[in-house]
Amino acid sequence: MKRIGFIVLFLMTAFALKAQDDVSFKVICKKQVSVGEQFQVSYELNSDGKNFESPNFNNFEIVGGPFSSSSSSVQIINGSVTKTNTHTYSFYLKAIKEGNFTIPAATITVNKQKVKSTTAEILVTKNSSTSGSSNSGAVSNAKDVFLEATTNKKSAYLGEQLILTYKIYYTVPILSPSISKAPSYSGFWTKDISDNNGVLQQSSIIRNNQEYHVATVQEIVLIPQKSGTLTIDPLNISCIAQIKQERQQQRGYDPFENFFGDIMGSSYTNVKKELISQPIDIEVKPLPAKDKPASFKGAVGQFTYTSKIDKTEMKSNDAFTITYTVSGKGNIDLLELPRPNFPPDFEVYDPKITTNTKNNSFGLSGSKKAEYVVIPRVSGDFTLNPTEFSYFDPTKNKYVVLESDKYELKVARSANEGSSGIIYAGGQEAIKIVGNDINHIMSDGKLQKRGALLFASPLYFIIIIVLIAVFAIALVINKRINKFNQNKVLVRNRKATKIAKKRLNNAYNYLKIKDQGHFYEEFSQALWGYISDKLNISRSQLSMDTVKEMMESKNVPEDITNEFIDSLNSCEFARFAPGDPDKKMEDLYEKGLEVITKAEKNLN
Repeated sequence: MKRIGFIVLFLMTAFALKAQDDVSFKVICKKQVSVGEQFQVSYELNSDGKNFESPNFNNFEIVGGPFSSSSSSVQIINGSVTKTNTHTYSFYLKAIKEGNFTIPAATITVNKQKVKSTTAEILVTKNSSTSGSSNSGAVSNAKDVFLEATTNKKSAYLGEQLILTYKIYYTVPILSPSISKAPSYSGFWTKDISDNNGVLQQSSIIRNNQEYHVATVQEIVLIPQKSGTLTIDPLNISCIAQIKQERQQQRGYDPFENFFGDIMGSSYTNVKKELISQPIDIEVKPLPAKDKPASFKGAVGQFTYTSKIDKTEMKSNDAFTITYTVSGKGNIDLLELPRPNFPPDFEVYDPKITTNTKNNSFGLSGSKKAEYVVIPRVSGDFTLNPTEFSYFDPTKNKYVVLESDKYELKVARSANEGSSGIIYAGGQEAIKIVGNDINHIMSDGKLQKRGALLFASPLYFIIIIVLIAVFAIALVINKRINKFNQNKVLVRNRKATKIAKKRLNNAYNYLKIKDQGHFYEEFSQALWGYISDKLNISRSQLSMDTVKEMMESKNVPEDITNEFIDSLNSCEFARFAPGDPDKKMEDLYEKGLEVITKAEKNLN
């Protein structure tokens, strides 16, 4: 009996060793690639296994994987049926440096025994071509998916708007495009005019004899704030490309596998792609000094200038409204409206400024108006002289001067005008003071001394001393306030947090009504404005690098600096990231409050 058991055990061991010898576990990959190229590495096992252990790809970047797939084939030869199961474990790698390297072995367990795959040698050569995208290779080369940045002009005047457009071109399906790193647009005032509500509009185009799908990712208005050569840094976008999986088949062609693989989508896999646009240089020309009008305040574009008054005849102490409006195409948000000159006897309230802008692929247009409420306190005839608005028209290369209307006002005397004690008699010098402030001296009666005199009394001198002390204290305080106001750096520093919180409050109001466009604009302005005022850096010189350098020079902890930079980046790509837009805005708002609070504690 023992002998039979030994024989059975011997036979089982022999069959196991034979099965082990028949196991094939090999690596399949290209023999040569170039730096930056993506390629596929597959480990193919012709048996059933488990506990696959990935190798360590020290000299390569893992783009995706491992992705597993299985297939089976049946062969009938002379009535003998043979069934083979094949398991494949695939990686997508990116070559990052030149040299001869070894694709290492992977490990898997077959019949309770660990089996190692073969290894392969691969040569990585220098990349002979470059592209605006960081992706290339046999699996998914640079022509499959790439990002392109374009501007409607390469040269512009100071203050002239340009349109910057980012587009993704792709021949394979892509998923979840999102901005991973946004440029700082140093030297430019910017406004995002994208109108996609998180949904990319797609179209098709023929380019280099190849049909591409095109999606506009972002459109931005750029207004240069300084002359010279300004560089638009690259934009980084990450996405998922659905790449058809390459199968290295070392066996007979199976039409059923390929047919059902294509139909069911099992032959496609997701690969992460990092797209980088090319930098763009813009030549910014200074505005000509010749023929520049005295009223010019920096407006560049094409505009009209109008005025409107609600009435020209009224009584003194009655209010009237006059409105001055600039409309057209250009830097509407940055316009400075002219201030009219009113007669000195008119009470003028601060104007109500209203800005309405329209965004489209042609840039910014709209109107900006100043509405004044004015109260004439005296009667008479008055003239409101025209105000002058001037701008530079880049299409004509010249300055244009516009004037508002001239208004003649007739102000009748009101019943209560005399109570003010002022009568207007035609000219500014002919103002008479009347009323009952000074009464006639009584012609009769006796003068009597009533009570003690204050002059030269002890109380008199105490009052004089107190007044002198109060005057001295007020003088010291006034000097300190003037000194503080003269120190613009200190003023900006002190007001930075207040202004930032005001903008964050505006962003919160837009959050409540789910207005994504205005929310992101206010949030971005809050962070950039805060750091500009706090570090005394002009907006045109702000960039991620300068912010980081200045915060480090102020000994701000590295984690707080990184949080601040991350918040700036998050604001740019949050609207394109997948997910609930309301949740994204809420998270971003809370993060903004937190990071400004942390920065304030370290920058004071």
